[in-house]
Amino acid sequence: MRELVRTNDMVLVSAIGALLDGANIHHLVLDQNMSIIEGSLGILPRRILVHEDDAQEARELLTEAGLSHELRGDD
Repeated sequence: MRELVRTNDMVLVSAIGALLDGANIHHLVLDQNMSIIEGSLGILPRRILVHEDDAQEARELLTEAGLSHELRGDD
C-alpha cells in the first residue's frame, strides 16, 4: 500500500474517497478511530492509502481533479 494523502480535512477525505470509488480504485482510510478517540479536534490526520499497482492512476486522478497539492511525495 502507498500513502496518497494525509489530511485533517474530513470533507477532503470524503471527496477523495468518492473520486477513487468512481474510478474503481480500492483505498483505505487509516487513523479514523484514533481521530475519534482524540475527540475530533482535528489533531491527528487521516491517511488515504491505495494499492501499489493503483498509485500512479490515483495520483493522476487527483491531479486532474486539482488536488495535486494534497498528494504525498512519490516515494
